[in-house]
Amino acid sequence: MTSAVPVIDLAPYFAGQSGKSAVAREVASACEEIGFLIITGHGIEREEIDAVFAAAREFFELPFAEKETLRPADGVAPRGYHALGTKYLARTLGQDTPPDLREQFYIGPLAPDLSRIAHIPDAAKFYQPNIWPRHPAQFRDVTSRYYRRMERLARDLMRILGLAETYFDASIDNHFATLPMNYYPAPHGAPLPGQLRAGEHSDFGSLTILALDDAPGGLQVKMRGGGWQDITAEPSQFIVNIGDMMQRWTNDRWPSTLHRVANPPLGNEPTSRRMSIGFFLHPNYDAVIEALPGCAGRGRTARYPPVLAGELMRAKMEARAA
Repeated sequence: MTSAVPVIDLAPYFAGQSGKSAVAREVASACEEIGFLIITGHGIEREEIDAVFAAAREFFELPFAEKETLRPADGVAPRGYHALGTKYLARTLGQDTPPDLREQFYIGPLAPDLSRIAHIPDAAKFYQPNIWPRHPAQFRDVTSRYYRRMERLARDLMRILGLAETYFDASIDNHFATLPMNYYPAPHGAPLPGQLRAGEHSDFGSLTILALDDAPGGLQVKMRGGGWQDITAEPSQFIVNIGDMMQRWTNDRWPSTLHRVANPPLGNEPTSRRMSIGFFLHPNYDAVIEALPGCAGRGRTARYPPVLAGELMRAKMEARAA
């Protein structure tokens, strides 16, 4: 375990008022210093995490032809199956790189209130129905249950981060969060120049909650000194990081730190299959992302104009798939 990212126990926050302020200070400090933290005491049992990993692993082992039937109609929408080599994360930073070496399966909101975004035609893409595989049989139940657990944990984290405990509630009560399951198969030969399992990028939403395994070729975070640092976590821990929208909300006070997924060393092919499962909290499509009170004004100029969360997300997704 690296010491570059602080490990923070959330249990005192959930225990009651006396521990809430101390946890909030620890989390805020991590957000300001690096934009990443590792959390324990989050209330989600190891068995729940193991179950969703097992279901995802069984899905990714299906024949390609069966998985390919579960692609979204436009090939871009964050639902269903996305094949190896169909994403270019580094292009969101303007970098011309080969495609990322990962497969993904996405699920999105389980019961959004579509009436609230019916007047915004562009929002439909982010609230479309999920695509469910027939196999494995338990996949829908297991991943839906995990999505709901992540939904609650993300709400709790936003309450820890808020100016007041419920400050962000109205901005995430009809969110379009996604839960991608990421599969990094064992490599077949050397990657192309500049090709990674997931290219350098920052996350697009407000925050990310990530569970991962310990196979070689994993998450790296770009430190403020410019170097890349390997980041890992125990099986019952989650890695949390700030996304672009939270950086804008805090007027750059909390960074949306660049990160990537490195390739495994050649020669470790039998042990280098890797999986991670992320929950990306994207606020309500019509949530206005602008500098929070206290992050602008009194001599501190707002660095970004107000913008709808959905508009920011649409631009990022189009760049990623270009």
